[in-house]
Order: sequence, then C-alpha cells, then structure tokens
Amino acid sequence: MALLTRRNARRLSAVCSALGALVITSATLAPEAAALDVQSKEWYLDAMGAKDIWKISTGKGVKVAVIDSGVNAATSTLRGQVLVDEVPKSVAYHVTRDINGHGTSMAEIIAGTGVGGGIKGLAPDAKIIPFRTLAAAQGADEISKTPDEAEAIRAAANTDAKIINMSLGGGAPSDEEQAAVKYAVSKGKLIFASIGNDGDKSNMASYPANYPGVIGVSAIDESGTVGKFSTFGDYVDLAAPGLHIPSWCDGTFTEYCDTDGTSPASAIASASAALIWSAHPDWTGNQVLRTLIDTAARDWAKDKPSKYLGYGGVRPRRVLINKNINPGPADVDPLAKENGDGTSPSPSSSAKDPSGKPTKDAGSAGGPTSAAAKDTDSGSGGQTWVIIGAVAAVLVIGGAGFAVLRARRNS
Repeated sequence: MALLTRRNARRLSAVCSALGALVITSATLAPEAAALDVQSKEWYLDAMGAKDIWKISTGKGVKVAVIDSGVNAATSTLRGQVLVDEVPKSVAYHVTRDINGHGTSMAEIIAGTGVGGGIKGLAPDAKIIPFRTLAAAQGADEISKTPDEAEAIRAAANTDAKIINMSLGGGAPSDEEQAAVKYAVSKGKLIFASIGNDGDKSNMASYPANYPGVIGVSAIDESGTVGKFSTFGDYVDLAAPGLHIPSWCDGTFTEYCDTDGTSPASAIASASAALIWSAHPDWTGNQVLRTLIDTAARDWAKDKPSKYLGYGGVRPRRVLINKNINPGPADVDPLAKENGDGTSPSPSSSAKDPSGKPTKDAGSAGGPTSAAAKDTDSGSGGQTWVIIGAVAAVLVIGGAGFAVLRARRNS
C-alpha cells in the first residue's frame, strides 16, 4: 500500500467528505429491463421526438466530457464512442474503470449507439471523453492517482469537448472547484449538472450545480408528476426527463435497472445541447443555451423562472426545426442577469449563493411548478413537462426509491 503522504492525506480527507456530501444523483430501483428490450423503456426518446430530431442532427462532431464514476468503453452501445486517448494524461488513471455503472449509464444516455440492444443515446453520434473522479476511488494508491472534481473540470476544459456533464453533487462548496468552473466557462464550455435531491428534507443546495457557470438541471417524468423531494431554488435552470430512465444496475454490466433522478436529466440536457451544437457548429455556448431557454416548455413569463422548473423543459427539436431561429449575440450570457453581470461572455446558470443556501427566488414566488406548455408537434402526444427530482442519498453512488405527488404551487 502506498505511504499516506500529505497529498494522499488531503485526498483521503476529500473522499471522507465526499462520503457524507457527494451524491451521484440517481436512484436505482428494482430491475425492469433486460438488455435486449431496454430501448423500449426509453420513453423520453418518443416524448422528445427523437426520430424527427435525428433526421436533422445526431450530435456528430460534438464531444461531451463526462465527469463521473468512469466510463466502461467496452459496452456494446459505447464501442467506438469513448475517446480515451483524448483524456489528458495527468487525469487518465482508470478512466474506463466504473465499479457501479453510473458514469457508463450517463455516457450511454448521451451518446449510446444502441448496438447490441443497449441504450440508444439522444445524441448517438456525439463522442464521450471520460473522467473518473476522486469520489469513485478506492484505496490509498488509487486515491493518490485519481483527480478530484476541480482537477477533472480543469482537465476537461483543456480538451476539445464542447460540453461537460456532471451528474453528481454535494452540499459543500469548494473554492478550487468554483475556480475550475470559472476556468471552463472562460474556455467556452457549457457545463450541465444535476440539481440535487434534498427538497423534502433540508433542501440543501448542491454543488457543482449551484456555482455560477453551471446549468442546474432537474428531472421530469412522462406524466408530468412532481416529486416532493426535488431540490428547488433559483439555481434551477432547466428540466429534462429523469424518471424511469434505463441505466446499468451495477458495475457488472449485465442488467439495466429502472432509474429515477436528476443524474439522467443532466445527461439528457447535455445531449440536447450536443444536438443543437452539431447542427449549428458556428454558434457559441451562449447561443446554444439561449435557444434551449427560448424554446423550453413553460406557460409563464420567461423573465420569471420557476424555482422548481427554471426556464422549463428542454426541447431541442424546437430549435432544430426552426430554420429562422435567432440565437442572439455570441458573446452575451443569456443568464447574465441572474448572475449580476449583463455583459458576461460565458454561459452560466441562475443566481447562486456561495453559502449554499437558496437565494431569493427570482420572480417565481407564487409562480408555477408545472409547465403546461405542450409540444403538440413533437411526437410527444401533448406531453406536459413538469419538474421532479430524486430522493437524497448519503452515498457516493446510488440512492433509494422515492414517492411522487402532483404539481404543487410555490409557497
């Protein structure tokens, strides 16, 4: 075993903190889908009009950095999709080792090809650059060689990935991590993260979703049901499908499970951005994000985001089918007002409080928690988008089941 040097001690302390704070935000329930029929469980593809989307864009030419528990590049649906050689050597240790299947699931949800009956990603021609973080490390030697989240974010920012997906979160902010996010945003990256799952308890803010520069994503289900556990506040920026999403049950990669949480929601939001960026390669991250906001499903004023829904449910098809869509200025952050900077060149999320406490809701007090706007021509059969989330779990990976309830009004 490696000696516990000062650097290793720091990392071990970080892992211990992660055990109490970090949540890879999805909850795995009882197995429902064998690999051969898993695609029939991907209800969100039909709801979002994926067949029509793929006639216009499949995400080709766009790389997504997945910062997670590692990505198994050998699953049938990810073969040829994972660009291990593009991971900076300083953070490349065991990036394809995924002991629980979480990071691999997020990669498949984004860019799986569906080959072999595996998950078909929303952006099946996008590519994945994998990163494995300190929270997934085991043993002193592995801890000493595995990057923490801040190091992984900086490394991802130095790759050709346009998008960074972080389906993880914790309650403790970090100056180093926040600085890394700022650096990635300065490099033009769009960063999506799961918003958190503590709404029915302390409603503790989740990081990295709560940092300026990160787009916090909550989850919606097929029927429009709100979870009482959904973390809420004005750091919720967008919503995406997140209930009953197939994911690997564990690190044996033998069976898929029915998964609920904001983890898959973040992955689907990242895939949505990849589809748009592929179709409009000359756009900046600001423009991609602005069109996602402008076309999001909602029935309230855009300048009064809901603390449960943010600006609404992502609908990339609405962007792709509009040949005359106006993406707005390339160098203006569409969420700069929330961040207190009207001229920021970077894509960022809603107002954030460095203390970790929800800030005053920006115009949504007494406002909607369900988006009644229906995408009547999206192939969704009039699907109504409503915010939900997953139950909190004091685990590094995984979670527990949860209860659901109908949309509630903001108090």
